[in-house]
Amino acid sequence: MPNENDNATQGAPAETERTFTQSELDAIVRDRLKREREKYADYADLQKKATAYDEAQEAAKSELQKAVERAERAEAELTTMRQEQERSALVAKLAAEKGVSAEMLARMAGDVAENAEWLAAHDATKPKYPSVTDRGEISSPSTGNQTEFIKSLFGSDH
Repeated sequence: MPNENDNATQGAPAETERTFTQSELDAIVRDRLKREREKYADYADLQKKATAYDEAQEAAKSELQKAVERAERAEAELTTMRQEQERSALVAKLAAEKGVSAEMLARMAGDVAENAEWLAAHDATKPKYPSVTDRGEISSPSTGNQTEFIKSLFGSDH
């Protein structure tokens, strides 16, 4: 059986809820919206500042990226120049050691030492031409006439 105390609390009138008129409700909503708008009143300014900050960060990142790319290009150029310098020094050294043309050795692709060996080996198999001391000048014979000289050059008796 239910307790009488339970009935007493159930039967007691609960606090009555207040009812609002439309104008009172409108005033409450307006007040709440006003407080909320005041809370975010500087939102537009903050948004502008955030956008400006993001743009500055992007510009700085772009400048940093540009500087990094310039540094990478300079480093690559330096490496290339060092390699060319080392190769030139090696070419000069091996050309002098092997007695081959430094210009020819420099133009050859591949391993410089192997190319120097190859040039030295193949240069030795070429016929050596005599050194001419007259430097291509034609001298006239000391005795006789030019006809005889020409005949002696061509070996003809005509």
